[in-house]
Amino acid sequence: MSAIPKTTDLCDAREDVQACAVLFQSYGLRQAFTGPIRTLRCFEDIGLMRDTVSQPGHGQVLVIDGGGSIARALFGDVMAELASRNGWAGLVIHGVVRDANELNTIAIGVKALGTVPKRGSRTGSGERDEPLHFGGVTFTPGDHLVADADGVIVLPTGLTAADIAVADVVAATAAYAAGTVSRAETSPLASPT
Repeated sequence: MSAIPKTTDLCDAREDVQACAVLFQSYGLRQAFTGPIRTLRCFEDIGLMRDTVSQPGHGQVLVIDGGGSIARALFGDVMAELASRNGWAGLVIHGVVRDANELNTIAIGVKALGTVPKRGSRTGSGERDEPLHFGGVTFTPGDHLVADADGVIVLPTGLTAADIAVADVVAATAAYAAGTVSRAETSPLASPT
């Protein structure tokens, strides 16, 4: 698998990249992950998530809108093992997780608000594969998401990280750092001279 471009470089290369304004914590062995989005909306309930990660993930990223609740964990080590075995690239959870030490030993990427020891209920209530909106971003099933140490972004519809050329942005930033060009010249959106 080729290296995933940095979220910062992707944002610099395309003005239309959506950057999620949520302060996520990172868990799991995959510090960076990308893939097409699947979505769940569930509040303090793990039933629908459990059913979803039990299915083949095909390199997708599961985005869960838990309403930002920090009272009950929506994900833990048992589900992380299952998601990893079933080929999910990662999860972005607008809520909390548990079993942090164990999560950090599993080959999955997880972004969440933090941790709490109490597990969510298991009624199975919620919605699947509907657009979600939090942190100023719309997470639409099928669009591509990229996550790394700097955050979570959603790419313009129809594009993957591999479709966005970042080499010029990286070179321009390096030239600016070296003092050979002005900051205005490093912007890919700067008008030609």
